[in-house]
Amino acid sequence: MTHDHNHFARKKVAILIENAVEDVEFLIPYNALKQAGIEVVVLGARLNEKYKGKQGKLSMQADRTITDAIASEFDAVVIPGGMAPDKMRRHPNTVRFVQEAMQQGKWIAAVCHGPQVLIEGDLLKAKQATGFSAIRKDMINAGANYLDEPLVIDGNLITSREPGDLAIFTTAILSRLGYGGKDAALPNEKDRNAEWWKLADAWGGATKGDIVKGLNTALAGERYSLEALEKYSEKESNPEARSLFQEMIGNKQRHIEKLETYLQHLGEKPSLAANIAEQYAKVKAAFTGSDDVYQIRCALGDLQTGIGDVGNLCTMFTDPKATAIFKEIYNDLLTYEQRLGQMYRQLTTDRVESPQPTTGSVL
Repeated sequence: MTHDHNHFARKKVAILIENAVEDVEFLIPYNALKQAGIEVVVLGARLNEKYKGKQGKLSMQADRTITDAIASEFDAVVIPGGMAPDKMRRHPNTVRFVQEAMQQGKWIAAVCHGPQVLIEGDLLKAKQATGFSAIRKDMINAGANYLDEPLVIDGNLITSREPGDLAIFTTAILSRLGYGGKDAALPNEKDRNAEWWKLADAWGGATKGDIVKGLNTALAGERYSLEALEKYSEKESNPEARSLFQEMIGNKQRHIEKLETYLQHLGEKPSLAANIAEQYAKVKAAFTGSDDVYQIRCALGDLQTGIGDVGNLCTMFTDPKATAIFKEIYNDLLTYEQRLGQMYRQLTTDRVESPQPTTGSVL
């Protein structure tokens, strides 16, 4: 990839930094802009401090403080996510700087929790925007029309949701600064079939090996769950519970097919851990009783473990395709946890309320 550095001599972008920033959400835009020959200025609240990333990959001092920064100097402002925006929003000068940049028509690009700074500055009213799912309601309450999409652009506002969107997010920033097209070897930001992970990798994101490891982790979990559900279903006598188990089994089979297909697309095969996951489930299921409520409780425990494990995978990789599969699994797990939990509560309530047989003689 070749860059015309002279063409971008006049372009200047501010990237905000604070402790506990999500490392890749800072590093990918930072590296991409630098590689394009754009001047990048890191702005923090304190000059004589080395800021640390949430994942421990980033350690950097600010070039200047937000207090003395002048919005009109810059062509764009990038607000990365993590836990940093919650700290940034507490600094009046940071909020003021972003407000002035927005009012002056500069490009404002916020990813993940980055829109928290926009919320604080009352900058989302009547705006189409996106952000991390956990702040969706906060954004809506701040007046935004929240869209669950990898990239949302409204006027001079650019927003994305999570690490998996970073290559698309960063490409959108570059193209609006005049860097893009075939000469730059960048895909069209609307192309959902592009291999965005390769671009993210070149900018400091997840490698192919990282992504494959994540896919195999999810595959092992889904294969384990599938085998366990089949065993629970065999022992379950409650027809409603058995029907739900069968539905969940079909859901797991679809997830496994998607994970295996994407591994094959990447030229990889399931790992040993993924291949033997069923054996662990068979051993565990062999020691479970035949009580209907107990089967449901075991299935609930498996679901809740999966929610934690897959929830972590959803934010670990800078690959939109892998992230989309993980999010589908995660959302399905949440749905089935609610349905199974409701069934468990109903069955246990029925047991408590049903009259218990009495023993002994009556005088």
